[in-house]
Amino acid sequence: MKKAAAKEVQAIKAFFLEHYAQAVTELRYHSLYELLVCVMLSAQCTDKRVNIITPELFKHYPDVQALASADLENVKALIRSCSFFNNKAQNLVKMAQTVVQTYGGEIPLDETQLITLAGVGQKTAHVVMIEYAKANLMAVDTHVFRVAHRLGLSNAKTAVKTEEELTKLFKNDLDTLHQAMVLFGRYHCKAIKPLCDTCLLQPYCKSKDGFKAV
Repeated sequence: MKKAAAKEVQAIKAFFLEHYAQAVTELRYHSLYELLVCVMLSAQCTDKRVNIITPELFKHYPDVQALASADLENVKALIRSCSFFNNKAQNLVKMAQTVVQTYGGEIPLDETQLITLAGVGQKTAHVVMIEYAKANLMAVDTHVFRVAHRLGLSNAKTAVKTEEELTKLFKNDLDTLHQAMVLFGRYHCKAIKPLCDTCLLQPYCKSKDGFKAV
């Protein structure tokens, strides 16, 4: 697929910064602890489903200390409607135990330290840092990957490589651009039946058949 020209990249960036300046995650949380748990649960699961699950989970385990001493089977039961709930439950408890034992109960906002936690990879770490600390980082989920490829911002075959290309192209305001591309992909440039007819970015779209998932 044809790559976007430099002028097109700047126009796309300007569009996202103008129309999604206040974009934030749709995950509902009240603390860094809750945000991290929400992001961990959201892997291959919708934000809507996570928001249904977490109120009861946080009622039982309101902080990282409580989760660190949680009964694993109870955690599984509370998140059962989430995809891969067995693995996620184990990772949540292990994550909390490491935070308590290694970081004194304080969740680190450092990428190198975050990815030492069970269930936390680069994408999860970046999403948490983007949302909570407005870090100048890019994270690529299925929506960002799709939008980036349809607009010719990346031809990379993996999320990690796509993230590298977007970071080089945009350079700054990456936190806002990440949130913007997530929402744009979720509600406008959808995998199935994207709203091409009303899309203001249509002049820059490189997809020959935008209605098909990339």
